Amino acid sequence: MTSAGEPDTAVEERALDPEAPPETPPEAPPEGPATGGPSPAMVEVRRRSAELFAEIADETATDLERQVSREALVELHLPLVEHCARRFRNRGEPFEDLVQVGTIGLIKSVDRFDTDRGVEFSTYATPTIIGEIKRYFRDKGWAVRVPRRLQELRMQISSATAELTQTHGRSPTASELATHIGCSVEEVIEGMESANAYATLSLDASDSSEDGGAATMLDSLGVEDAGIEHVEVRESLKPLLDQLAPREKKILLLRFFKNMTQTQIAAEIGVSQMHVSRLLSRTLDQLRTSLQDPE
Repeated sequence: MTSAGEPDTAVEERALDPEAPPETPPEAPPEGPATGGPSPAMVEVRRRSAELFAEIADETATDLERQVSREALVELHLPLVEHCARRFRNRGEPFEDLVQVGTIGLIKSVDRFDTDRGVEFSTYATPTIIGEIKRYFRDKGWAVRVPRRLQELRMQISSATAELTQTHGRSPTASELATHIGCSVEEVIEGMESANAYATLSLDASDSSEDGGAATMLDSLGVEDAGIEHVEVRESLKPLLDQLAPREKKILLLRFFKNMTQTQIAAEIGVSQMHVSRLLSRTLDQLRTSLQDPE
């Protein structure tokens, strides 16, 4: 552990030295005079950073010279951005995108850093870089906006799942996750369901990598049947039509299914057009009354 206000040398070296393994946790340094200092690469990074910040602060320097020094500072500390971005791998976002977002935080740190504070630049920049990446996940990482509580719960579930899987050698149950996190099973299920809102699938996406001919999700979606609202009326009319006399039933068939006029119907069944009109009107009134009858 380091004292307040002093940078953690082991962590800082791992962040800024490209050759340092990012995933290996730092070992506690031995106590006493045998404790080693910063590596030569770390010393060079600190020395070069001090030079570049001095060039930016130089009042006699031109704007172009300050811009060149600023860009050199950003490039010098890109390994720090990559180190911070590795903490957020396997969360559904490309590593390159996380590096770009973290670089924005690095640029902000370069512009805001005050050399008179007496702290190393990497110590100052790391929280800003991590905060920028977290803000990206909060604001842009989710395809559908969900409450902050569920976002944080999802991250806890993801971390607890990895830890319990390593411990038990199998995927944990919802009750085991709830006990480990300290919440109810219902909250765990809600958090797991909220993960579906993180990334959505396009309706045009197919279930095959082959181009052309592959069915998409849109193809499997149904549409509203325009005649669905008439189903109940048709089913109610069937027994009523069966009770009609053959002549009245034939008149309805010719009028409403074959679209014949009353004159044509009269010629078809051998009666006058006026008689067809009376029969049609009487039959429709009968059907209408039967439909309205609650019995």
